[in-house]
Amino acid sequence: MARRTAPNTRRPKLGSSKSVAVDPSTKRRFQQRLLKWYRQHGRDLPWRKTADPYHILVSEVMLQQTQVDRVIPKYQEFLARYPSFEDLAEAPVGDVKKTWYPLGYNIRPERLHGIACETVGRYGGKLPSDAEELLSFKGIGRYTAGAIRSFAFHEDAPILDTNVIRVLHRVFVAKGEAKAQKTSLWALSEALIPRGKGYDFNQAMMDFGAMVCTARAPYCLLCPMKSFCKSYPFDPTGRG
Repeated sequence: MARRTAPNTRRPKLGSSKSVAVDPSTKRRFQQRLLKWYRQHGRDLPWRKTADPYHILVSEVMLQQTQVDRVIPKYQEFLARYPSFEDLAEAPVGDVKKTWYPLGYNIRPERLHGIACETVGRYGGKLPSDAEELLSFKGIGRYTAGAIRSFAFHEDAPILDTNVIRVLHRVFVAKGEAKAQKTSLWALSEALIPRGKGYDFNQAMMDFGAMVCTARAPYCLLCPMKSFCKSYPFDPTGRG
């Protein structure tokens, strides 16, 4: 299952927005149970063994619309060929696209190459951590910026990919079309992060959506959130 949506290159407003109301007790239970689940079941992925912003960026771009098991070998091959922003920026775009093959969505290696060139040219080869500066790059949308800030710089930055949208909407909302509620779900994602634990919490939400709260056949009976999940038991037919 792919766990990423394609990046939104439009720059969103970063101001506060109305969030879904969650009482403190439910918020605390969700945080504690999710982190406990992640400690026991979190996936062992190579990009979780580094805080290098370049490595994190490469993994995030590769994971857009692509299954994790297809990304792992290509991620390792790509970094062996282009180990830094400088190496990638100096390479011809055609060679980068050949190395990218067969992941598909070939606009992605072009965008990644462009980000590398801009990082070298404007920032001396060091990706900035500031949200507005990250969003100024063509090819870095709000999700990717949040992922970089969270996973590379260990900031409590919110993320909202396909898996996180599904988890938050099912557990806390259950009504309406999830994708039409992104503004409130972004605010909810930010409000739920336990202080100082953004890295683990965000990784946990993505894994939980990929492994438990799946799109078509979620494991509701085994779900640690079922006592307060507004969609439990989930009916995939939508008939309630």
